[in-house]
Amino acid sequence: MASPLDSFNAFLKAQKKPRNIACFVDGPNMLRKELGVDLDKIRKLLAKHGTVKVAKVFLDQYASDKLIEAVTNQGFEVVIIPSDVDVALVTEAMESVFSEHIDTIAIVSRDSDYKPLLSKAKAHGKDTIVVGAEPDFSTALKNSADLVLMAKDA
Repeated sequence: MASPLDSFNAFLKAQKKPRNIACFVDGPNMLRKELGVDLDKIRKLLAKHGTVKVAKVFLDQYASDKLIEAVTNQGFEVVIIPSDVDVALVTEAMESVFSEHIDTIAIVSRDSDYKPLLSKAKAHGKDTIVVGAEPDFSTALKNSADLVLMAKDA
């Protein structure tokens, strides 16, 4: 028989608003053969923490047609950038930071350049998630996020 506390906790859990996630992937940093990152698995990993409402992969102009097709087939929007992917990713992510429909900003990268973005997202009341991979997963980036997930665990 459930105790009154168990019933109350179940009630609170039922009242909890689902979290909407905006996911931004640093393609040149993460979509490398040697890392074996699977975007479909990352989406499923993030789904344990909310509903992925925005899913974008940023690629440079050297991305192959095969990679672009694979990313698209996994349900991610592809954004091709002729220069620095980091700047474009941060610019797009900031739109989600100011969106009332997004609760969580998820960055898929190993790059410490996204540390200021995570700080700004937190300052505006957003939860933050970083999905990364070894080798060279920035400790500063890990320490900036509310939750750190490993792509290999996806």
